[in-house]
Amino acid sequence: MIAEKINNFIWGNGLIFLLLLTGTLLTLKLGFIQFRLPFLLARQKKSSNNGLSQFRTVCMSLGTSMGTGNIIGAASALAIGGAGSIFWMWISAFLGMALVYGENILSARYSDENMKGSIAYLSKGLGCPVIAWIFALFCVFSSLGMGGMVQVNTFGNALGEQVNFNRPIAALVIFAIIFVTVNGGGNRISSAAQLLLPAASLGYSVVCIAVIALHGSDLPAVFGRIFSEAFDFSSVAGGMGGYAVSVGIRRGIFSNEAGLGSSPILHSAAESDSTHTQALWSMFEVFFDTIFCCTLTAVTLLCASENFSVTEALSPVLGGFSASFVTAELGIFSFCTVTGWYYCGMTAFKHISGGKYIRMFTIIYSAISACGILSDNDTLWTISDIFNGLMAFVNISALLLLMRKIRNPERDSQNDF
Repeated sequence: MIAEKINNFIWGNGLIFLLLLTGTLLTLKLGFIQFRLPFLLARQKKSSNNGLSQFRTVCMSLGTSMGTGNIIGAASALAIGGAGSIFWMWISAFLGMALVYGENILSARYSDENMKGSIAYLSKGLGCPVIAWIFALFCVFSSLGMGGMVQVNTFGNALGEQVNFNRPIAALVIFAIIFVTVNGGGNRISSAAQLLLPAASLGYSVVCIAVIALHGSDLPAVFGRIFSEAFDFSSVAGGMGGYAVSVGIRRGIFSNEAGLGSSPILHSAAESDSTHTQALWSMFEVFFDTIFCCTLTAVTLLCASENFSVTEALSPVLGGFSASFVTAELGIFSFCTVTGWYYCGMTAFKHISGGKYIRMFTIIYSAISACGILSDNDTLWTISDIFNGLMAFVNISALLLLMRKIRNPERDSQNDF
């Protein structure tokens, strides 16, 4: 398949090395800030400006990442790359925490009223508006694919296993729900995420922890398998030819979006006037999304399901209600991701179009996302990976080139930008 060959080329050793290199350099430059995150967050004071509240911004940003990647994405990583892929998801998240910190610091340095987020530092920081335009184009396609169609498709497939429904009619209903929400802008999107995401995350976490508790004696073997297969490059279980590395990092980025450049776009909507605070919360989002939630899913599956079925894994706790619970969780996570990614796609489209035709984009985005319920899942995941990789390549290259502009927060005041 051509799309798969393109995907494998983009996510080859070059991009993997670039991600690991840049994340490692930033981790060293920032003094392993990941380990100090709880203490740095505890010291932050509330500061505000015109914009969304800090909590609502975090919910909206988490909403873009807390999608199907936390459930289906983790299961897919296990099925394709073996248990070792989870270790590389952790690595992508750990280094990704430094990446998103850097992204948000650069965003604050170069953003203004007319140009925000990653687009701003690509255009003004690198001094290359053409690269910023190309990145914005990739972002639009990623929003339609990973942010829209994939999420709706995954939810539709889960729902289809529960009930028979007319998919074209369902697409119309989903279109209406998405359009009404995103047409209200950042305020309505963040309000919906604030209402839905905390409860859904808590409910899912509690059930997974309950399943893991039932299999407590299996935990040493599960973690032993994760670590041993992570470096077993010769076996199928470890991901033949090191495939566990590629799959783990790809699925990690699909889940937490670290390095894509989407985080600074979302955080540019926040009311906080502290760049340090915004960057720290973006780090927390990566930690919560991948190191906490994806690990819960992965360990639950390795403990309770031989074929990596989330429904089967949760059934010891939920019984016959397991499938309905998973479908409902996928529905909420998918909705939050679709609406959050609209903001990223709209911001990118606004840059491309010069601020024109935003209503047209809103309609098209809602329609294409809704059509995900009619499409082939494997093809959508492959195409989404392609545009994720293109976004990551441009954005990570910019972070590497602009690294001298990213400072250690403990050496500078919070608001020196």
